[in-house]
Amino acid sequence: MSNFSLDPQLVADCEWVADLPLCTVLLLKDANYPWLVLVPKIANCKEIIDLSTSQQEQFWRESAAVSRVLQVLFKPDKLNVAALGNVLSQLHIHHIARYKDDISWPKPVWGQHPAKTYETNLLTERVAQISQLLNL
Repeated sequence: MSNFSLDPQLVADCEWVADLPLCTVLLLKDANYPWLVLVPKIANCKEIIDLSTSQQEQFWRESAAVSRVLQVLFKPDKLNVAALGNVLSQLHIHHIARYKDDISWPKPVWGQHPAKTYETNLLTERVAQISQLLNL
């Protein structure tokens, strides 16, 4: 993990929330949706299959924990979990709380609407809530 660094685009688009044993947890700065991103802290990792078996198991534990936080905190109609990587090759997995009345439903969130900026207080509150529920 010593050579790991976040892609500059993730740094620009997200707010750091926490570091779990394997992954960094980020909040995407788009107030249209509760949207977390997990990034395994493994250098040059592009695909989940690039992780060792034990790392994959740890990733799924952390993904489940993040998904539970989204369910508890936001009570979504559906959770979307996706690892696309077509624009940014560093492995990063989106966890998005979706609602039947959100602005993109039922379509995928990508390319539907411009990102909505968080108010500073709400961004700070979200990060604190998520971090607390992750028991950090």
